[in-house]
Amino acid sequence: MKIRIFTDGGSRGNPGPSATGVFITDEKGQQLGGFGNRLGVATNNVAEYSAVIQALDWVIENKEKLSIEEVSFFMDSELLMSQINRIYRVKNPTLQILMASIREREKKLEIPLKYSHVRREYNKDADRYVNQALDNLT
Repeated sequence: MKIRIFTDGGSRGNPGPSATGVFITDEKGQQLGGFGNRLGVATNNVAEYSAVIQALDWVIENKEKLSIEEVSFFMDSELLMSQINRIYRVKNPTLQILMASIREREKKLEIPLKYSHVRREYNKDADRYVNQALDNLT
């Protein structure tokens, strides 16, 4: 099975209350999963990275059960997409640690992973999970 994962991270203030959003579909667009998680106080970039880590964890947990053979990630953070695809270097020490976590998970999976940028309007489902998680902070 080939799956598509849309990820988003958000922070109300930078840093401020932050959350992740992950929306997962099969290649036909049928939803396989979705969730948002609060992170506490963090930057927007930390939230974006954390969303990819949480999505990779979901894939690791479900790879065998769903016979996942390939994953295409879509994110509206051009910075993250460029860093994860090794176009830009990761200079921030906190983001370097998060990138190392992403790379560890990629090695565990041993399947093709593609990371692409999408415009914000095509990432509404992941964004909805971010906002639901953030709204529950109050």
